[in-house]
Amino acid sequence: MFIGHFAVGYALKRKVPKASLGTLLAAPLLLDLLWPLALLAGLESVRIDPGNTVVTPLDLHDYPYTHSLLMAVVWSALFGGGYAWRTGNRRGGGWIALGVFSHWVFDWITHRPDMPLYPGSATFVGLGLWNSLTGTMAVEYGLYIAGVWIYASTTRAKDRTGTLAWWITAAFFAVMYAGVVFGPPPPSAHAIAVAGCFTWLFIPLFNWIDSHRKVVARGS
Repeated sequence: MFIGHFAVGYALKRKVPKASLGTLLAAPLLLDLLWPLALLAGLESVRIDPGNTVVTPLDLHDYPYTHSLLMAVVWSALFGGGYAWRTGNRRGGGWIALGVFSHWVFDWITHRPDMPLYPGSATFVGLGLWNSLTGTMAVEYGLYIAGVWIYASTTRAKDRTGTLAWWITAAFFAVMYAGVVFGPPPPSAHAIAVAGCFTWLFIPLFNWIDSHRKVVARGS
């Protein structure tokens, strides 16, 4: 899943309004933020395999430290606990931890059975929504639209930048996702890792957008 993870970050603004949008996006994206670093470090690997599923040409056969069930729980506790410790907002930290763990749940729904339960696990799980292009697009865009609506109804632009930057960025990721799904496969595993590192730039981008908006709905 891709833009479905963004939807979770957008929606979290209603539950943790004092947190920056960059932090809220980093939660559901965390496993994918760590993944390219693990690829570059040689801790995990990926293969280009067109036809692996109808949605992605990637054979995600080896990512136990970023995407196993056990490590998803660990990363959730670390990130949510870190937020709670830094801000003193335990309830907010709990929501952010759930945001991190939502990544594994959504991936479990979309992936074929390639997700290990723990590093070294011989059991792999996944419901395989990626075997249906129509189903995948409906779920991804349905979640994304809901997330965009929740963030837009929870916040209001302080200025023209807050309006334009938010809606342009929201539209950009919706279009980019279609390009990823219908575009050619990546040239190499190394290219995937390098391109994935640029995902980290999303965090300051969304912090900047959020700084030009203010919360108008009551949250925790």
